[in-house]
Amino acid sequence: MEKLIQITSGRGPLECQWVVAKMLKVFLDEAKDNTINYEIIHREEGDENLTLKSVTILLKSKELNGFLKNWLGSICWIGKSTFRKLHKRSNWFIGIFELEEWEKINFNEKDIRFQTARSQGSGGQNVNKVNTAVRATHIPTGLSVFAQDSRSQLENKKLSISRLKEKVLEQNISMLQKRMQDTWNNHLQVQRGNPVRTFSGTDFKKNHQEKTFKKQRNQFKKELKNYNNDLN
Repeated sequence: MEKLIQITSGRGPLECQWVVAKMLKVFLDEAKDNTINYEIIHREEGDENLTLKSVTILLKSKELNGFLKNWLGSICWIGKSTFRKLHKRSNWFIGIFELEEWEKINFNEKDIRFQTARSQGSGGQNVNKVNTAVRATHIPTGLSVFAQDSRSQLENKKLSISRLKEKVLEQNISMLQKRMQDTWNNHLQVQRGNPVRTFSGTDFKKNHQEKTFKKQRNQFKKELKNYNNDLN
């Protein structure tokens, strides 16, 4: 299973861009702990060093839904601005979203159709007499390249494969950037309130919910003691 995830500051200020950069490390560390493979596909640098406006990550694992359930949505960081020390605001929100409906174009040499032709231009006696030039076409996309750099048909074939692979990669990147832009437009304003996760401090400690009932037990004992005193 593969999923594309985007961590974004939306329209948030510089502080939110700083949170995105910090949250990226926390997110990837947790992905490692869950044996999830990842690849950073795209980064949009922030307005200051060590900040990010957004980052897009490709996650690969047999099971991702459970992991992402605790991440997708708005993320809150509670802390003082690292850029404006006197700023009163202490809650900063960023968003983590899934990029849907994006199909990566896989490159396979079996999908290439080769055609040979005579090379054009200068290059010796064999240039215009032997079919050494190669045109390679990627059938699924229709992309094609032409190679006539070498007098060897085999070398030109290798060159055409390399160039065609690069072209397919460029188209993948172009499609991804368009998809990211669509998602960016949809989530320019990161929703505040009801964050799926909350962190605090510059070390980004998780704000866990109270796991024990110690406080409740103490409160109950106090109420029971007061009740007994009233009876007496």
